[in-house]
Amino acid sequence: MQEFGQSRARPKLKEMVVEASRALARLDVQRLEELALCCQALNRDLAVGDLARPDGDTRRTLDFEAKEATGDMAVFARVLEATRANLHVIHRLRELREDRLGYGLPPALGWRRTESGHGDN
Repeated sequence: MQEFGQSRARPKLKEMVVEASRALARLDVQRLEELALCCQALNRDLAVGDLARPDGDTRRTLDFEAKEATGDMAVFARVLEATRANLHVIHRLRELREDRLGYGLPPALGWRRTESGHGDN
């Protein structure tokens, strides 16, 4: 993939957000990493690159893209939060499983008491 700053045609923000949501839903790690690089390049261009001091047309285009992508960004934020919550659950289950397996199976698994438990048998 060409780095974002090298390409002449910058992808629209809305398209990037929609694609990021889809990649996250599919857990497409490679595409998410590519999109993260695009976002880094966009942020760099906004800070020090061609977009740091945009002319009037460029500024209006950026404003329009940001407004157009607002709903999709909200959806992406919800997908990201759900993914974050699922990841937390997965990590917690892994911890619980490791704790259980770390000590091995309980020695009395399957054992049933045959005595009364009064201690005088």
